[in-house]
Amino acid sequence: MTGAYDDIIDLPHHESKIHPRMPRIERAAQFSPFAALSGYEDAIRETERKTEERRHLDDEALTELDRILHHLLAKGGSAEITYFVADSRKKGGRYTTVSGKAAGLRMATGELLLDSGTAITIKDIIDIRLNEDSE
Repeated sequence: MTGAYDDIIDLPHHESKIHPRMPRIERAAQFSPFAALSGYEDAIRETERKTEERRHLDDEALTELDRILHHLLAKGGSAEITYFVADSRKKGGRYTTVSGKAAGLRMATGELLLDSGTAITIKDIIDIRLNEDSE
């Protein structure tokens, strides 16, 4: 019984004289997966990233915060200040706490300046805790 390919089965593999053989790593790359939807993974990660809603203080809390801020500016000293940082890509943001000494107030922009060079918008401040040297 003879097969349809018996005449060519034992012949050597054809080698082109014009085109060099492709290295195995390049041949394997032809079959590697690719991202058909580029940027999709980044969009999923961005959606999963959590942000907080901005909290609004009542009048009593705002009055107390104003009193503490005036004390901090008048007496000097250091404090821990918690404030809201808006997210640049989606609704909401996060609350950050920094420590430092009050260096002044920038009235034109409504910012509290710290000795570290940090400028915090006063309307974003949610809490000020005076350190022992400031009380």
